[in-house]
Amino acid sequence: MAAEIRVGTCSWADEALSKYWYAKGTPARERLRYYAEHFDTVEVDSTYYRLPAEEMVEGWAERTPEGFVMHVKAFGVMTRHPVKVEQLPPDLRDEAPKDERGRVDRPPREFRAEVFRRFLEALEPLRSTGKLGGILFQFPPYVVPKEASLDYLGWAREQLGGDEMLVEFRHRSWLDEEHRDETLRFLEEHRMAHVVVDAPRTDGKNVPLTVFALTTPILYVRMHGRNAETWNVRGGSAAERFDYLYSDEELAEWVDPLRDLSQKAEEAYLLFNNNNRSRVGGREVAQAPTNAERLRELLAQAGVPVSGARARGARAGSR
Repeated sequence: MAAEIRVGTCSWADEALSKYWYAKGTPARERLRYYAEHFDTVEVDSTYYRLPAEEMVEGWAERTPEGFVMHVKAFGVMTRHPVKVEQLPPDLRDEAPKDERGRVDRPPREFRAEVFRRFLEALEPLRSTGKLGGILFQFPPYVVPKEASLDYLGWAREQLGGDEMLVEFRHRSWLDEEHRDETLRFLEEHRMAHVVVDAPRTDGKNVPLTVFALTTPILYVRMHGRNAETWNVRGGSAAERFDYLYSDEELAEWVDPLRDLSQKAEEAYLLFNNNNRSRVGGREVAQAPTNAERLRELLAQAGVPVSGARARGARAGSR
């Protein structure tokens, strides 16, 4: 039996969704509940910027139905990203080593371990209700395949205990012909799920390659859009960087690979990270939910098991 594919978006609170997808007048506090009426999985990306508070996570669990799955993006310190000291909890700021720009600079393992502990502890409301999916570790492009990187990956895996670790590399060398087999073997040996991505079709070193492979029973796909012109724009918003609306033809390219991979998986998730707006048929639509609903339709039409596919051909954004 193939795993039923769950389709959703990366975040439910992006400006494009708030303005162009939610029913008019939906209060901010009710958006997650509304979202969960239309999709049964989501990726929480706000946790990349700050550690989550347990009371906030309790709210997520309360506003979503039984069976809903939330994947949570790891805080920047956990993935070796540059993080401003102000993004840390107040009681950790004084002990954090800093560089000249006020960013956390090469903290010791003990410091990172405390960050991991607080992050994982805050997720308990999701874990205890069976709604916690995987924890996404998106590593920056300067994390390249070498012994120190593998050592850190193994250490991070130990910190997570029984939680699922989803790994996305942003330097293409991890999955080039020279390193691909070794990378996938390492992920499989350490129970880390390889994140399959769709990204601009360029040869930039920080543009991840699309590799159709499973390293755990979890299939996890992130759709970043294919806007090569904005991928490396500095100082802009995420909405500008991932400004892209997939065409039906581009979405259809994924039907056969998803069919094949889902037959090997026990769980399957696909999340759209294109989070801007586009004009379609004379109206503005939010890109991610529009593409998510359309892909569900295409998968259902092709006989691929997918959850939440609507019988009618209506698209998100028409409400």
